[in-house]
Amino acid sequence: MDDRVFLVPKHDGYNILPCTPLFNRLLRFAGRSPARVAIRDTRADCQRTHIELLTDVLAFRAVIRDALDSTTLTALERGDEVYLAILAAGGYEYAVAMLAVLALGAAAVPSRARVVLASTTEVEKGGQLMARITKSSNPEFKCIPIGSSTFTPAMSWSDIFMSSDRYLDENAPSVVIFTSGTTGPPKGSVMRRAYVSDCAMEVADFYGVKEDDVLLHVLPVHHATGVGINFFPFLISGSCIEFRSGGFDEHWMWKRWKEGALNPDRRLTFFSGVPTIYMRMRRHFQRSLSRLPTAELNAYIAGARQFRACLCGTSALPHPLNQFWTEIMQKKIVQRYGATEFGAVFKVRLDDADAPDGSVGEKASGIELKLSEGDEGEVLIKNPYMFSKYLFDREATAKAHDRDGFFRSGDIARREGRYYWIIGRASLDIIKSGGYKISALDIERELYALPYISEAMVVGVADEEFGERVAALISLQDEELNDTFQESHSDGKHLLTIKDLRRDLRERLAGYKLPTLLRVINGEFPKAMTGKVQKMVLGPQFFPPDYKACPEVQCWDASAAGGTILAKL
Repeated sequence: MDDRVFLVPKHDGYNILPCTPLFNRLLRFAGRSPARVAIRDTRADCQRTHIELLTDVLAFRAVIRDALDSTTLTALERGDEVYLAILAAGGYEYAVAMLAVLALGAAAVPSRARVVLASTTEVEKGGQLMARITKSSNPEFKCIPIGSSTFTPAMSWSDIFMSSDRYLDENAPSVVIFTSGTTGPPKGSVMRRAYVSDCAMEVADFYGVKEDDVLLHVLPVHHATGVGINFFPFLISGSCIEFRSGGFDEHWMWKRWKEGALNPDRRLTFFSGVPTIYMRMRRHFQRSLSRLPTAELNAYIAGARQFRACLCGTSALPHPLNQFWTEIMQKKIVQRYGATEFGAVFKVRLDDADAPDGSVGEKASGIELKLSEGDEGEVLIKNPYMFSKYLFDREATAKAHDRDGFFRSGDIARREGRYYWIIGRASLDIIKSGGYKISALDIERELYALPYISEAMVVGVADEEFGERVAALISLQDEELNDTFQESHSDGKHLLTIKDLRRDLRERLAGYKLPTLLRVINGEFPKAMTGKVQKMVLGPQFFPPDYKACPEVQCWDASAAGGTILAKL
């Protein structure tokens, strides 16, 4: 009780930011001369410096505070957990809303909140949400537009102060990120306030992010990579974040990359994507850009080579994609492994030319980690940046840890020396067939090595005799479906037969790993917002229990006469 803050009036007000590492750094950046751009929003066609950003954050915080009911204000005053929803795609309005929530001492969440903060493009949806909630469960619920509090006249840096009160609790909630729902319903991971400061600095330090870096941000901001890798680390480093929200457009992306190579003022230094993005950009290059005159083609290639680093997360980058981009960029795409609940724990260093293909790198510093069976097994983790709990789900929080307090990731990895490889999800990617444990990801990697494969997904399908069968869902490269390919792989009914697929894989895989079920679909696989292929959904959809009656599913037939006998593995 001798702390001075209990003896003097509270230090707060319109122009006073809470004492946290994040806002301390942002205010220091705001005082730089000349001012640097903090956020560039290509959809809204605007760019704002740090002082302009903080000015709008303070203005919007005041608007939110005026709209909150007395019960919520009292809860904030006591330091209770208060959750405010943000309905906005990645962009300047999202950045203002996120920081305003943190400046209030609240936590940002996509759903189940006291109010919803809606961007200009989402105000109508927010109003509809308010109408439903006020009638059904919470008459105090409000939708607060973000846009009306942006582009306020910039304050002077010297007129914004940091509070002299106690630092806000770094263990308190800051942002709730929902899991992708790969193996079950999405759960809200409550991330501590340290996640937006110390964890962000750890990511920035690992990748060597500097104030003059520019990140092109095209990923969703309500998921782990979009907020935990792309947003807070570059924000707290004083870098420029260029947002391109909405649907992904590979035509625009290649054009923007080319601009960066041709104009120093438009240069980009970091890009972070998911395999789907890199796949679509490769396809556009092969189908369109590769046919351009040499000088114009070289300008696009220079655009791909401007980056200090291109990162990939969310899921493994198939070897053919990695090989293509290594040749184009003259450097490898930097891979990592992590999860919503604990961040990135395996990472490849930017200067590590010796990192083996397919590896997700080394263990990050300060993390206690083990594999359940020694050099292979489930990844078990303790680290300082872990989530504090699943939102409103005490039981799931407890079940997610073993008796020693390690978080059970559900992912199987193997270690060779100091490097790690991800084998797959224990519940989805480990197929138990005929007494063997088979990694679906190992098979997928070999499928992607075939030149005619565009996308591949391998799952286990229940079978009375073998426990599970190895089933492959395939999408073919359009440009490879020429006369020669069809002569050697088609039977008139199927563009690719399971017999020919197994023949092409035989030198790459042991016989018991070869697919015994095959389905070929047109176009790109359906995906979640994060770009992930959801095997839990697509497996039963394309290989239903009665798959033998489904003409689109090919079953491996061992009889030379083409009978119905299914081969043993």
